[in-house]
Amino acid sequence: MKITLVITGGIAAYKSLILIRRLREAGVTVVPVMTRGAQEFITPLSVASLAEHEVYSDLFSLKDETQMGHIRLMRDCDLVLVAPASADFLAKMAHGLADDLASTALLASDKPVVVAPSMNTQMWAHAATQANVDTLAGRGIEFWGPAEGDLACGDMGSGRMLEPEELAVLVLDRLQGPRKLAGKRVLVTAGPTQEAIDPVRYISNHSSGKQGYAIAGAFAAQGAQVTLVTGPTQLLTPPGVQRVEVLSAQQMLDAVRANNAPGPADIAIFAAAVADWQMAQPSDQKLKKQPGQESLSLDLAKTPDILAHIGTSADQRPKLVIGFAAETQDLVANAQRKLASKGADLILANDVSEGTDTFGGENNQVTAVTTQGHKEWPRGSKQLVALQLVDWCADRLGDTTT
Repeated sequence: MKITLVITGGIAAYKSLILIRRLREAGVTVVPVMTRGAQEFITPLSVASLAEHEVYSDLFSLKDETQMGHIRLMRDCDLVLVAPASADFLAKMAHGLADDLASTALLASDKPVVVAPSMNTQMWAHAATQANVDTLAGRGIEFWGPAEGDLACGDMGSGRMLEPEELAVLVLDRLQGPRKLAGKRVLVTAGPTQEAIDPVRYISNHSSGKQGYAIAGAFAAQGAQVTLVTGPTQLLTPPGVQRVEVLSAQQMLDAVRANNAPGPADIAIFAAAVADWQMAQPSDQKLKKQPGQESLSLDLAKTPDILAHIGTSADQRPKLVIGFAAETQDLVANAQRKLASKGADLILANDVSEGTDTFGGENNQVTAVTTQGHKEWPRGSKQLVALQLVDWCADRLGDTTT
């Protein structure tokens, strides 16, 4: 799946960064085109970093025209999305003006074109803008939005660009043909857990949740009904995913049980970094440091083993059970032991030792461990790992077509 994303000038241009991330998480290639006005709000470097693709902006660039001419720019894709689409750019499109790369390339497009308007409510309601909208709609240009609500200028009304998550869902619905996992129920856990010591302190770890969220988004993009049981993170919910928030390991287990019924899910993926230990009896008052006290001993107990509980269930085990093994040494050996003891079909082992940048980073390196052996998957973004896992599960379920 590949789109050309045209970003025009407007305060909503910052939302295009979030949109690019959501689309990349779903496996969509995004080719960005920026107008001069867009570059007053966000930088080409930010766009290129998130899209993992060169940004095109100069109509007379010898380099760009040699490598990717403006004719190909709008033809080597499945969809052209203009987001945000300013009033000025809608006017250019309606009147066939071609004074920059974006407007010129659009005139050469033979692909479906969708616009997501963003402007002041009075500008949107103006007769000139509405005449341009009617002209473009008559030519087959599709409009997604605008939405109503608070505007950056302080006004209230119609003119807001649709939220990036909404646009991402609309793009995926438009682009996707047969989905590999259409109709399958998938349960994903992500993020850390927090085990209370007292009302103000807890035991946790450095997990960001990015890998689990990438997995949830990738499976949803392939038509699965995804429930994401997540510990505390700052991440946005991937498009089309149901999110269930928890804090502790026990709460996560309870949520997994509840969402694995009635009847087990087709696939359960345990990417959460569940704390191994919890307080045997959390204090209901803050533990105060006493005068002269130099140390503190905590009475700890094991947290529930969520992967083993589901993987070894006699009547509630999903068709595929997948776990992660975050290790700092003996990667494969530890993963093999985990595979056998937890009743899993696949363990994805990753090295989280210092310097790997796995916890909190954007990339991951995993080794897939099954009863048939182990294989190192290519290192890349956490989205890439998620896409490889989608393919692995689809192959095992035999549902490569719908």
